[in-house]
Amino acid sequence: MRVPVWIKPAVWGAVFGAVGIMIVGFSWMGWTLGHTTARLVAEGRESAMITALTPFCVSNYMKQPDAVKQLALLKEDTSSYTQRDIIEKAGFATMPGNKEPTSGLGAACAIALKTASLADPERRGTSGGGGANTTTK
Repeated sequence: MRVPVWIKPAVWGAVFGAVGIMIVGFSWMGWTLGHTTARLVAEGRESAMITALTPFCVSNYMKQPDAVKQLALLKEDTSSYTQRDIIEKAGFATMPGNKEPTSGLGAACAIALKTASLADPERRGTSGGGGANTTTK
């Protein structure tokens, strides 16, 4: 049996075309493998959890008895590792049901606490006005 002359170039063309389509698909068209998708979903889930729980971490940190002193100590420290470690050791980055703290939550809480302030509760949310128009005619 004789193989037509055009078969060999056609097979090589199909092989190179398939390789080219895979390169373009994975590089520019956003194709992913199953393990990559699973990793991206896990990262997104953890990021959403950290975003949702950071306010609770900050709130719990501010509720401790010596919050002013502890916040000043935290802001004095310039090492983000040490700040995260302080929050994790105090238990603010450990969620109920978990035995270990979440380092991402500890880091996010430390960043949020850097900008936090302990203003007098009487001064928060008051604008000086009574809220109602008190002018009389």
